[in-house]
Amino acid sequence: QVELVQSGGGLVQAGGSLRLSCVVSGDTFGTYFLAWFRQAPGNEREFVAAIRWTYGYTYYSNSLKGRFTISRDSGKSTVYLQMNNLKPEDTAVYHCAASNIYNDYDRKSNYYWWGQGTQVTVSS
Repeated sequence: QVELVQSGGGLVQAGGSLRLSCVVSGDTFGTYFLAWFRQAPGNEREFVAAIRWTYGYTYYSNSLKGRFTISRDSGKSTVYLQMNNLKPEDTAVYHCAASNIYNDYDRKSNYYWWGQGTQVTVSS
């Protein structure tokens, strides 16, 4: 069992920045990927970014690469999502998630453990 507790998020103006945090605890042995997904009202939950928990390799949605950065602090068992130059279309609930499946890091069905979600609202 893996527990994920998120913090961060909130309301920001377009062009601003936010950082989301996700503290990982529990039985993390065998965890391959930590990822961020987001879901806007009426939309499917979509992949944002992922990081290999052990090695730190990062992967991004093509549409978000360059504005969003995923990172981890192994000592704090925390994964971060730094979001810069935010746009109104980034408004969504953001979820961190953990997967013990080696491949398809962008497939949400591979992620068994999820954080509680945090709202990010970008005003124009």
